[in-house]
Amino acid sequence: KIADLVKEGQEVLVQVAKDSIGTKGARITTYLSFPGRYVVLMPNINHIGISRRIINEDERNRLKTIVQRVRPDGMGIIVRTASEGVPEEKLIADIDFLLKLWENVKAKAGKAKAPSLVHEDLNLVFRATRDLISRDLERIVIDNKDVYEDVVRFLNRFSVKLGAQVQLYQSDTAIFDAYGIELEVSRALGSKVWLKSGGYLVIDRTEALTAIDVNTGRFVGGKSLGDTIVKTNLEAVKEIVLQLRLRNIGGIIILDFIDMDRPDDRDRVFNALQEELKKDKAKTSALRISEMGLVQMTRKRTEESLSQKLCTSCPYCEGKGEVKSPATVAYDIIRELVREFSKLPAENFVLKAHPQVIDRLCEEDAEFVQDVRDRFSKKIALKTAPEFHLEQYEISPIR
Repeated sequence: KIADLVKEGQEVLVQVAKDSIGTKGARITTYLSFPGRYVVLMPNINHIGISRRIINEDERNRLKTIVQRVRPDGMGIIVRTASEGVPEEKLIADIDFLLKLWENVKAKAGKAKAPSLVHEDLNLVFRATRDLISRDLERIVIDNKDVYEDVVRFLNRFSVKLGAQVQLYQSDTAIFDAYGIELEVSRALGSKVWLKSGGYLVIDRTEALTAIDVNTGRFVGGKSLGDTIVKTNLEAVKEIVLQLRLRNIGGIIILDFIDMDRPDDRDRVFNALQEELKKDKAKTSALRISEMGLVQMTRKRTEESLSQKLCTSCPYCEGKGEVKSPATVAYDIIRELVREFSKLPAENFVLKAHPQVIDRLCEEDAEFVQDVRDRFSKKIALKTAPEFHLEQYEISPIR
């Protein structure tokens, strides 16, 4: 029980492990961690870990030996992927930096009065620079001179070679346009993603889970329907994992592949999925493909998805993704007319509604409107209001 661990009024040093998302509050922990360029320091956990992406056994042993020698008793250190091939002195310098940081945090915490912020991670630019740099990096392009100089100085702390990979962008063309980023962001916010073969994905996010549906679309290649389905599913695997990373989708994810009759085909697609997921830095877990073509998987979520960061619920449909059709709104209006006519003594009324709804009332449903007029001996003028929401209408008596 939490009551057995902490008491009311007790001051506890905690870290936000997971940001608040939607209606769910932030998750905090007393198991603190401080990420550096090459290692992560965990002062409250007695543990040594090596990134699973470092697969060379000799290199894993080398790194573990270095960490065992310099790690303070009772503390934990996780060796990051970026440490592979890095000289011992650089690893030790990174560990020393994090140990000093931990001492500063403890000192601040000892003087601070709760609640108080005693440490904050690097800003977005430096955090991305620290976490995303790898051996595959070709260059970092920045369109702001001050940020460019800050990043160069930051990287030069680790390696002059890294600092030399930073480039100042000075063209008149917007940097997002020059590198096609705007288009990729738009694609990553849409629900449909086209595959090169002509097939496509449909990505739907709900409060509980994210569903990704695979469709053949325009793709008709292959000698048989079975071949077409397998090729589409294999192509979809790469795009699905890419979209999970681009959109930062986490939590429960359901993949609905096109049905495959042969177990060997299902195994082939699942194995391809497993290989692609190994490239994802986030922790993932996937169950085998069912006979219906479904894969249940999870992806660790520590912050909001791309759409949650860049978008807000549509004020038009309030996040439902749907609005009532003009026909449905017209029927709502006819019922409301009956209610209004039966309780108001006025004889003349004005109805304002969206043009599509007025068109419906004047054409397909004109007979129903006239029937209500005759039944209550009332007159009603229909006026279009282009500025109205499709579901919005206004019935006013004329005095």
